[in-house]
Amino acid sequence: MFNKTGLIQLLIASGITLTAGLSYAAEEAANTALSAEEIDQQARIKARKAEIAAEAALAKKAEKGYWVAPRAYGTQRETEPPRFVKPIEKTWLKKYTDIDWLDVGADYRFRYENRENDFRRGVNVTDEPFLLRSRIYVAVRNKFDPLRFTLEAEDARRNHSNFARDNRDVDLAEPIQAYAELFFKDGLGKDDLGNDRPVSIKAGRMAFEQLDRRLIARNEWRNTTNTFQGVRATFGQHKNDWELDLFALQPIVRFTEQLNQRDKAQWFYGAVFDWRKWSDVITLSPSYFYLKQDGDEVKYNASGARVTGVNDFKDREIHTAGLRGYGLIGQTGFDYDASYYRQWGEEDRTPTAKRDYRAYSYIAEIGYTADHAWKPRFSANYGVASGDKNSSTGTNERFDRLFGFARPWSSNDYIQMENINATKIRAEFSPFTGVNIDTGYSWYKLDNATDRWGAGNNLRDATGNSGRDLGEEWDIRVRFPVVKQVSANVGYAYFKGGDFIKNAAATADRKDSSNFFYVELTVSAF
Repeated sequence: MFNKTGLIQLLIASGITLTAGLSYAAEEAANTALSAEEIDQQARIKARKAEIAAEAALAKKAEKGYWVAPRAYGTQRETEPPRFVKPIEKTWLKKYTDIDWLDVGADYRFRYENRENDFRRGVNVTDEPFLLRSRIYVAVRNKFDPLRFTLEAEDARRNHSNFARDNRDVDLAEPIQAYAELFFKDGLGKDDLGNDRPVSIKAGRMAFEQLDRRLIARNEWRNTTNTFQGVRATFGQHKNDWELDLFALQPIVRFTEQLNQRDKAQWFYGAVFDWRKWSDVITLSPSYFYLKQDGDEVKYNASGARVTGVNDFKDREIHTAGLRGYGLIGQTGFDYDASYYRQWGEEDRTPTAKRDYRAYSYIAEIGYTADHAWKPRFSANYGVASGDKNSSTGTNERFDRLFGFARPWSSNDYIQMENINATKIRAEFSPFTGVNIDTGYSWYKLDNATDRWGAGNNLRDATGNSGRDLGEEWDIRVRFPVVKQVSANVGYAYFKGGDFIKNAAATADRKDSSNFFYVELTVSAF
């Protein structure tokens, strides 16, 4: 028989064990439930962080918009307003005024050049000019919206030169921009990133740049500025997924000492459409321009000189249509920029006979930016602008560069966008903050051996016997800040002439190479 006391103790022990087990199981269940809550909470936190990151990315995208800057060498347009201009409340003048509706700017540029055997000139001499340029800018921004006003004046001079003054370097005390503007901040609503889609209508004198600057440019390197007078309407802005620029303008004829005049003989119409919806891959820019010249109204040539020859009074109609596409290739570091333009129309060949106009140009550049602190970019570029074959068909096939910028073609200013085949390789890098260095090598050939070398003092061998080999060029440039609001630009370019220069009668007895060195200082007031 069982001992009653022992049995009671056994039952008590079993009860205690069971109670403890049930308590442990309940605790484990509670712990398991708590862990599930924690996991759910962590998942919610993770999801919210992802939402915040997406919102931040979208905000960053909205701030930048659809704009992707081109990386191709020399194609970055001057901003509107120009870079030396700032809102007055962001300058040192804010200490003296509480105005917040005015844009102001002032800068002065001095450049010393040493040009030995400059092929732009007809003689072999060494020229050491001092190029001086002063600019001031004032614009009423939003005081009387939608009505705004802009004034920009420039004084350009050249001293210490062996050559007579010309309008490439000299334009004394001239307003290069003076226009009224109707500006509607959100005239077309907003884009899908929330950025305003403005409408701007300007009337008066203006200077601006379009596309890659090769057809329309202020021409910042040159001492004087390309300007126009007329009407320009812009729909959208750089941040938007699309932008349309329309204009009807007359070029301004520059004079060295008297006030400039609009060219009553010419009208220049244009439409440029930028499609940026796919800017992560490509920005597309179709364009159309129409240049019309009334021969009866012609008084001056591009140099501002009075024309007298019978063949100067030509009627001309030139249509230019093209497409540009550029972008980045994902995260590979590669970028590209390509464009094609076709020209057609007609012009007077003689006072009594007309001839057709048929020309073309195409340019392609591929670049690679390495993942390095110096941000090195290496690029290769090939460009063609057709030349006139001087054939018996009566067709002019020389590309007209319109009002473009020659600097991307040659650091010597030896190449214009006509009758040229150009191959380039280039390296750009920034070893220190604010210090930018670029160097390149170029090979040049005439597109047609019988057409002129336009920038080379219009040198031409109508027989074509001098060949197409124009020459080669090596250049280097260093840009860096000196002190606050003072920057420097120092460069050198060497040109070695090819068979065309060696064999052409006008240069056969001339040295076949040239050297160009310059030092430039720019001082900005703000």
